[in-house]
Amino acid sequence: MVEGEHSRPVEAANDGSWVWGRYSALGFWTALITLVLDQAYKWWMILGIGMREGERFPAMPFLDIVYVKNTGISYSMFDSAAFEWQLSLAGFAALVSIALWTWLARSGTGKLMGLSLGLIIGGAIGNGIDRVLLGGVADFFLLHGFGYSWYVFNIADIAIVAGVVGLLYDSLWPSRNADTKPT
Repeated sequence: MVEGEHSRPVEAANDGSWVWGRYSALGFWTALITLVLDQAYKWWMILGIGMREGERFPAMPFLDIVYVKNTGISYSMFDSAAFEWQLSLAGFAALVSIALWTWLARSGTGKLMGLSLGLIIGGAIGNGIDRVLLGGVADFFLLHGFGYSWYVFNIADIAIVAGVVGLLYDSLWPSRNADTKPT
């Protein structure tokens, strides 16, 4: 092979790997920690404390712990307790996680993206596990105040939202991406 532009070594982040890239370790550990925290909390509430659906405990003036099983998607849209529906949503979460992992493995844009994608992947897998094992997503946190009440959410939802915010920040902050843009 002739020395030149085509023979130079390619950075590991952009080597075309669909499985592992420069920030895959960060994303993997972030996803794993997110998944473990989410599942441990849910099973501790359900099995350890024995919380039943609909039970509600005030934790703070603005936060209640309540066990709600969400059988729909965000905000309980397309609600259905049918196992086939739950399996379909779990399958969709798995496909999205695979697509996000591929993005993570092939990109080399930075730690924030690796962390953000790991949060989303861990949260999606955690909610997918709930759908298969519980027949819906176990949600526990209810924020309320001044006569208003938000939807009930869980640790996986927090991770997914934080991951999306991280991706938005990473994509909108020009100086963060300056080294990855073509010149």
